[in-house]
Parts: sequence; structure tokens; C-alpha cells
Amino acid sequence: MGKQLLSGNEAIAEGAWSAGAGVGTGYPGTPSTETLENLVQHGDVYCEWSPNEKVALEVGIGSAMGGVRTLVTMKHVGLNVAADPFMSVTNTGVNAGLVLLVADDPSMYSSQNEQDTRNYAAFARVPCLDPSDSQEAYDFTRKAFDISERFDAPVILHETMRIAHTRTMVECGHERDLEAAAPREYQSQPSKYVMMPAYAVARTRVTNEREDALVEFAETSDLNRVEMRDTKVGIIVAGALYNHVREALPEASTLKLGLTWPLPPKLLASFAASVEKVYVVEESCRYFRDHVAALGVKLSEPPAAALPRSGEIFPADIQRSFGVATPAHLEAAKDLPPRPPAFCAGCPHRLVFNELRRMKAIVTGDIGCYTLGAVAPFRAVDSVIDMGASLSMSHGMELAGIPERTKRPVIGVIGDSTFAHSGITSLLGTAYNGGKGTLLILDNRTTAMTGTQGNPVNGLTLSEQGARISPLVDADEKPSVLDRPAGRPLDLPALCRAIGVDEVIEADAQDLKAVRAALKEAVSHEDLLSVVIFRSPCRLVDRTHKPAPVIRDCRRCGTCIQIGCPALGKDETNYAIIDPTQCVGCGQCEQVCPFGCIKSE
Repeated sequence: MGKQLLSGNEAIAEGAWSAGAGVGTGYPGTPSTETLENLVQHGDVYCEWSPNEKVALEVGIGSAMGGVRTLVTMKHVGLNVAADPFMSVTNTGVNAGLVLLVADDPSMYSSQNEQDTRNYAAFARVPCLDPSDSQEAYDFTRKAFDISERFDAPVILHETMRIAHTRTMVECGHERDLEAAAPREYQSQPSKYVMMPAYAVARTRVTNEREDALVEFAETSDLNRVEMRDTKVGIIVAGALYNHVREALPEASTLKLGLTWPLPPKLLASFAASVEKVYVVEESCRYFRDHVAALGVKLSEPPAAALPRSGEIFPADIQRSFGVATPAHLEAAKDLPPRPPAFCAGCPHRLVFNELRRMKAIVTGDIGCYTLGAVAPFRAVDSVIDMGASLSMSHGMELAGIPERTKRPVIGVIGDSTFAHSGITSLLGTAYNGGKGTLLILDNRTTAMTGTQGNPVNGLTLSEQGARISPLVDADEKPSVLDRPAGRPLDLPALCRAIGVDEVIEADAQDLKAVRAALKEAVSHEDLLSVVIFRSPCRLVDRTHKPAPVIRDCRRCGTCIQIGCPALGKDETNYAIIDPTQCVGCGQCEQVCPFGCIKSE
């Protein structure tokens, strides 16, 4: 296939295909999302989006147990969701290779926290591979399947945002391994796969023996590489940071760890003995520092300054910590106007949050684009914890008596994909326990934040996406694939009623009067559990445009500006103006103007 310029995610997809993977499952989560979107382009690999990461891993365990090499993808917080099956499959082992791509997000570019997934690998005692560029992402993926089968264990393929989205040259010199792609024989083995106590005890002994074998493997594996240069400084490093260390400290010796669990005690001790001082360079946590020190290796602190405790670490940070002068360079521009993220022009979430702000609701929010309801100009979200938490926390606020004590309505807000991910059980818990209150499901017909993937609510499958069937409603208003998906769309109103919700209201999210009436009706019942489903397609899906409205006789009240539309602004005299290059003609500003100054013509 020759050399190609690939991102880490694209390289992992190619590596999984060439290694003979037959199934790919996952839940879209930045920075891992593009992996399955590329893998599904190969027609001989079945790929699907699962409702959440737990389901994705369970499907993956089933297919690997059934003898088919399987790749499961998620971001770091997704492994929290999948932790239950993950901790059990580490005991059962696998049949065909099972590889978990888990993508960390140092600096939290699109996440609610920083985590180092290698801690999960140590916790579960499963191999963890750490590529440092796209070529290694490709190569390590292939090796991960072999290691999984060799040691009868799932393998974590760990990447960070920097690896996932940086493109480097990759030699994809392998055709698909047809022998590995052929399904392995399945044999019924209850003592291996049924994790009841009597069997689990025996499997734990197997896991102990596997750990010893993996440590021996780590000592000699070519995944770990010693590079001797100046013996005054030795750096233990892995992943993208290896490249940063090489740039910042080109003369330093390095122990580049491609296998980051288990660590190789003898190799670490030998490397430490070969240099005057040995340091660890890592980001987000103290995984290496703590584990290497526990093996008896004496580590030194950087001589000039400590490395940052959180966020991504860059070459300049390393140079600063080791007292190396930064090369001459232009300083970054200062005092530039900020450009915070905002709802797109015509976003169907805008009017809902505008009303939540107006009614002074206490809003328990969730993970998705609509988290932007927490920032200016809305400032209408009081909490965002994890996927599905909005509905559970709303019930908790009710139990704490917040509506009565504050005289303000408590409203949980969740998106359609997040509701399918983990909001269903939250709603079930509230209904089961006789909870009351108001919950909103913002159904914008897609999983917008990670790139308009399908989900159980819209029924659009990854196979359709892979066939490049567009979900868009284009400017000619042709029918969307959302009107005829291959999957079975979830009937939200029917599900809510089946769960036991007292009142289900449906409304058009682009109709201000309907939004206002639905919210007023829902919060008026103190003794009912009400769910309001606001429907309108995301603007990344519905690309229809209408002419921009016209502003006449503006009163300079600023009401239209407060909906936060990027197409709206003010001129030098504070009159409202509309940027026709950004306006999509959604009519939101026309509906909120209290004086009727904005009209569509």
C-alpha cells in the first residue's frame, strides 16, 4: 500500500484491518471517534455504534469469545462506563484477539476531566501499548492482536489526543491477514467464561500466572527501546511525549516504553544504572513516577522547575524544567479578542436555553453541545458531571427540597444520544421511586458534538455512515436518510410512557411559543413527572437556508443579541445588525424581538 499520511486514528483503523479484525464496536467520543469511521470503510469488517461503552465492550467480548478479532473504541471516560465488563474479561480471557482503543485527553480539549488510562491497565493487569506516532499506532495495533491471543487477555491500545489527531507518514505494507481474519473455533467453556465465585477464583490464579509471563515478556519486547546518548541525563517516557523529549533534549538518553503495563523491572534498573540521573516525563498523573519508584529505581527531579502537574506537556515545558534555553521565536500574539465556543447559527438548543434563563430555572445539565447553555449569554446550567447525570441529579435536587426552598423549578436537560447512552436508566430510577419534576430531552436527530454520528434515537447506523449515505437535508430539501434509516429508531414518547412518566409533551424546538408553552405546562405540575421532548434537527444535519430577515426601526433593546446567535451583532450606534453570511434564516431572532422589528420578507 506504500506510505500514507495518516492520523493516529486512521492508522489504527488500517492496522486493525490488516491484522484481520472482523468486528469493530464503540461509542463516539473525542478523540477516538474517527477510528471506527475509517475502519467501517473496509467492507470486510462489521462496525457499529453502541448505545454506550459498556454495551460496546460487551458486544466485543462476545465476538472475540466467538472467535473473531475485535476492536472496541472509546475515550478515557468511556472506560469508566465499561469498567464492569472490563474488569471481568481480564479474568475470563479471550478467544480471538480483543483490543480496546482508549483515547485520553490531556488538557481536556473536549472532556470533563483528565485521566491516565494506564492506571486501568495496572488495575486490571492487562497489557497496555503506547504508540508515539502514526507509524507505531499502525504497528502496535497489529501487535496488540497478537499479544491478546498469545496471553489470552484483552489489550489496551492507549493514545492521547495528540496521537489521535496528528498526521505522520505511515508505511502500510501489509495486506489483510486472511488467516487471522478467519474465525477461530468456539468451544463451550463455562469454567473460563462464567464468572461465578467458584470459577472466578480459579481464573484469578490464571491471571496471576499471566502477569508473571507478561513481566518476562516486557523485559525483552521490542516495544520497549533504550536509546543511549549523553549518559548524564536519562529520560523514561512513552507516547507522544517521546517526540517532545527528543525535540527538547536531543542529547538525553531515553528509555522509550511502548509497553506501559507491565513495566520491565530489570530493564528499568539497567537503564537507571547506565546514566548519572534518571527522570520521568509524563503528563496528567504520576503513573510512571509511582510505579517506577515502587520498583526501586531512584528518580531525580528536573533541575530547574517541576513539570506541569496537569494538561499537555510541550517541548518548551520540558526545556524550562531542565534549564534549557528556548530557541529564539516569535511570541504569541496578545490581547486578541476571545472566541469562545457557541451554538451554531440556527441551533435548535438556543430558544430552549433562552427560556430556561428567563424562567430562572435550576438546570442539571449533561454532556453534549448543549453544555454551552452554561456559558454566556445563557448561563442557564448549574451542573454537568457525566453522561446521564442530569436526570438523576434532578431527582436528587428534588429529594433535597430545592424547588420548595428556592421557589425555582429544577429541570434536568439531556440530549437524545446521551439519553440513549445512560439517561434511560436515570429516568427509570426517578419514575420507579415516585419522583416528580420536569426533564427535557433535546432531540436534535444526531450525536452532534462528536461529528453527527448515528444513535439509537435517529436509527442511523455506522454501516450507513460508512457507505457515505448522507444524513443531511440539503438546500433543495431532499428527503434525509433520517426519514428512512436502516436501524430501528427509538420511539422516545412511547419509551417514556412505558417507563411510567406521568406526562410526555412534544414540541418544536424552533417555535418559541411552543417552547414557552411546553415549559410552562410541565413546571405547573408539582405532583407529576413530566418529560418534554424538544425536536428539531441539528444545523449540521439540516443545511437548509432561508433569506436573512430584515431589521427595521430597531429600538436598541438588545433582546435579540441575548440569544447568542453568531449572526447577530451591533453596529457602532448599538443598533442590531444581521450578518447575512452567517444567518441561516431560522427565524429565532424574529420570534424573540419584543417590538416586531425583525421581519422575514
